[in-house]
Amino acid sequence: MNADSRFVSLAALLLAAALGIAGAALAQGQGASGLSDLSGQGDAPRAAAPGGASGGQGYAGLSGGGAGYAAVRPGRRFAFPADHGPHPGHRIEWWYVTANLSAPDGRAFGVQWTLFRQALSPDPASEGWSAPQIWLAHAALTSAEAHRTAEKLGRGGVGQAGAAASPFRAWLDDWRLASRGESFAPLRLTAHGEGFAYDLDLSADGAPVLQGQDGFSLKSEGGQASYYYSHPFLAVSGRLTLEGETIPVAGRAWLDREWSSQPLAGDQPGWDWFALHLPEGEKLMLYRLRRTGGGGYQASSFISADGAVEALHGEQVAMTPLESARVAGRDVPVRWRLSVPSRGLDVTTTPLNPQSWMGESFPYWEGPISFAGTHSGVGYMELTGY
Repeated sequence: MNADSRFVSLAALLLAAALGIAGAALAQGQGASGLSDLSGQGDAPRAAAPGGASGGQGYAGLSGGGAGYAAVRPGRRFAFPADHGPHPGHRIEWWYVTANLSAPDGRAFGVQWTLFRQALSPDPASEGWSAPQIWLAHAALTSAEAHRTAEKLGRGGVGQAGAAASPFRAWLDDWRLASRGESFAPLRLTAHGEGFAYDLDLSADGAPVLQGQDGFSLKSEGGQASYYYSHPFLAVSGRLTLEGETIPVAGRAWLDREWSSQPLAGDQPGWDWFALHLPEGEKLMLYRLRRTGGGGYQASSFISADGAVEALHGEQVAMTPLESARVAGRDVPVRWRLSVPSRGLDVTTTPLNPQSWMGESFPYWEGPISFAGTHSGVGYMELTGY
């Protein structure tokens, strides 16, 4: 979501899931520990509004509830390492990692790790059990034959979940994305669930890049927006465990960071998001926020190997679904043609596993893809609201 793993992703439904699951667990006397471990195999979605939308408030209710929270406006100056950490004045935020990996025998894998923060109140001052922050984490490991997923839920203010800028760390229980030293990178990434686990090292080949207009990412003609930057130049090595087999892997990763208070318009039921690793070191992020009744808003970018960013809009990008699969009781477009004529790019994508369904508190499709045509390589795809 991963928004987008992606605003992947999520807020009002995240809040509803957090409060609903939390209330049920507390009513059963489970306390905080009873909220923190929800595992699955990506099979059937939990109950949700049709298409993942919430009462005309866009996917997962992301178009409402921003009153009293910090606004997103153009012209903000990003500052690192501070912006690696949380922004509690804004309603929603996430840390989103996707990785395309391969084993020595050539088998391909995908890994997702996401930490979502949802504020319950625009006042961030409270601490301890009164802290107004809900944290939700998703993890997934995908192969051609399997898609394993897990979910954790926790409260802020009591040490169970959170994020810090320097040294950087983001965590929920023992799922962690954290710097190995004083610098942001290298990083260690860990998570586990039923039938899978991963422990990966991420090293940076380049600096963060600001998406949109110097980090101001417009999501609609109505002015909805997020602050958005990416770390698309991450090399990965480490090991996976899948159904009892430990597998050494290496590959590329992409870290997305977004925060906002009202990132979607009410007529945006979902989005289609792609992150492509191109063969000459360039990166391509394609992001279309669909509109009820047809059409959508483009918020895409071409990232040169040196980190220079060209924002792409409207007719500069064509995103055409070619083939759908029946996934978790719905039709999901899993094979696409993507075109950026100004860059001479015209490719067709293929999912590693068409059944890469995240059937968690808010359902969405997320998984590794390959692509071929004028360019070839690997990447990740996220589809919400189907």
